[in-house]
Amino acid sequence: MTSPTRRRTVAQAVVEFLTQQYSERDGVQQRLVAACFGIFGHGNVAGLGEALRQAGSELRYFQGRNEQAMVHAAAGYARMTNRLSALACTTSVGPGATNLVTGAAGATINRLPVLLLPGDVFASRRAAPVLQELEYGPAGDVSVNDCLRPVSKYWDRITRPEQLMASLPRAMHALTDPAETGAVTLALPEDVQAEAHDFPEELFRRRVWQVPRAEPDRRLLAEAAERIRRARRPLIVAGGGVIYSDATDELSHLVGLTGIPVCETQAGKGALSHGHPLALGGVGVTGTRSANQVAAQADLVIGIGTRWSDFTTASRSVFAAADVSFINLNVAAVDAAKHAGLALACDARAGLLALAHELAGYTIDADRHAELHRLVGEWDAFVDEQYRGTASGPPSQVAVIGALDGQSRPDDVVVCAAGSMPGELHRYWRPRSRQQYHVEYGYSCMGYEVAGGLGVKLASPDSEVFVLVGDGSYLMMSQELVTSIQEGAKLIVVLVDNRGYRSIGSLSRSVGAGGFGTSYQYRSASGQLDGGDLPVDLGMNAASLGAEVLRAADLPDLKEALAQARRMTRTAVIIVDTDPGIADPGYGWWDVPVAEVSAAAEVRAARKEYESAVRAARTYL
Repeated sequence: MTSPTRRRTVAQAVVEFLTQQYSERDGVQQRLVAACFGIFGHGNVAGLGEALRQAGSELRYFQGRNEQAMVHAAAGYARMTNRLSALACTTSVGPGATNLVTGAAGATINRLPVLLLPGDVFASRRAAPVLQELEYGPAGDVSVNDCLRPVSKYWDRITRPEQLMASLPRAMHALTDPAETGAVTLALPEDVQAEAHDFPEELFRRRVWQVPRAEPDRRLLAEAAERIRRARRPLIVAGGGVIYSDATDELSHLVGLTGIPVCETQAGKGALSHGHPLALGGVGVTGTRSANQVAAQADLVIGIGTRWSDFTTASRSVFAAADVSFINLNVAAVDAAKHAGLALACDARAGLLALAHELAGYTIDADRHAELHRLVGEWDAFVDEQYRGTASGPPSQVAVIGALDGQSRPDDVVVCAAGSMPGELHRYWRPRSRQQYHVEYGYSCMGYEVAGGLGVKLASPDSEVFVLVGDGSYLMMSQELVTSIQEGAKLIVVLVDNRGYRSIGSLSRSVGAGGFGTSYQYRSASGQLDGGDLPVDLGMNAASLGAEVLRAADLPDLKEALAQARRMTRTAVIIVDTDPGIADPGYGWWDVPVAEVSAAAEVRAARKEYESAVRAARTYL
């Protein structure tokens, strides 16, 4: 029997289809695509713009200010919903579409589902070359949207209405695949968006996409348990997969059962709440002293939901024991197989439950347990000391983090991204719940913070969302403050002003480059950017965008401003000057090659240190 049909434009069909898609995990259903960000131009205003207007509250529309920022907001939303719900983003052709690329790369690298619906040039070629069209000599079917292919988990260009029947379900599958999710792109030529077709009603029925929990292979599970029982110094590294799988309780149970300590990646921070006696904190380049000390001695490392980035492994130097080996529980087979590990391709919660069953009756040596407790206590005391800071004058960034930590609640969320602050958060922040810590570090993307914070707030409107951002990132992308005010999505932005790119400046000095090009200064008579400080007033900028602005000259001021901002009902920006000369000690190495030949003595000295350090890097075979 032929399914009944109804005439719709392609854009109307896309929007109506999205309103009927749901995800389900553990029996709980939610909208798969909950809303759509958009900036309109000639490439989407008459197609998707008209369709979204017609849909009204069925698919809520958010007005973006920058296309890249829209994707960052969608990524923040997806992470806050444990990847079970996503946002769509629509743009016009040309620069609107290419502005999506950075955000798409971040979403895919961090494995966060976002749906991109960029306008594209005429499929019919009737108006070629249309405004903003790339004329690519060797091929007539290439547009700027092809830039999105390598940063998308699924990509298609809809040149015929009939394609939607195959392409839309494939896009939804990619959004809900826990191992292969990321940015999904459907490029929509502007003439095709407006074209009508008799679509089958069956396409628009309610559909629920199951997000399964893959179970570990029983034989491999038994082998993993046997390896753990034989190990003398086992260590768990908890990654983002623990958070996304909602497996923090299962991790805590396994740790309580076995006494195996836990350290965390950036994405996994919060997998064990602060105060757990076996929570060592962050590991790797930005790891804690205690975590990296234990990691250096571990003879068996159990990675759960981590993709083993260079920051986690300190460029393969932190897991330094000669006999170290790996077990990996990961929903993505490619990550499960890394470092020649015993690969259990499974959901983190399912794997932890199964492993706990296999390890019943096992616990680590009592002396080892006591030593771990001592290390955790020593680090806690050190953090207390760093948090105290000074009572007057510009505080250090760590003291700023401490002031916020002292006032935070378990349902608050702290958002940050690139620069020096994520490293200090990873090392010092004391998470009180599994979703309190939200740092984008897979792509280390400057400009993510405000937009990502907006996405977090949209996903969790009852949470107080604190955005920690440096002046460098703020100057790159802060305009979604306007959207937060428009939507009543209050953010508290702690804007740390150290008058330059502090993180890369420190790195520059460490490789002998002297911080070149990393401070905000006038060009002097010497021809270099080493004159006086630029007269940039970030508070005036934030106020001009509609935000409440508070200023803090020292720690007491900052604590009062944080309390005052919490009482406010509109987005607030707290400007706090910090002392860029107060450096945080590091406990891990990062492989950044230093110039092999240079006239500068500082570079030659740095190269000698680099050559010594790189010899410590391991290849785990």
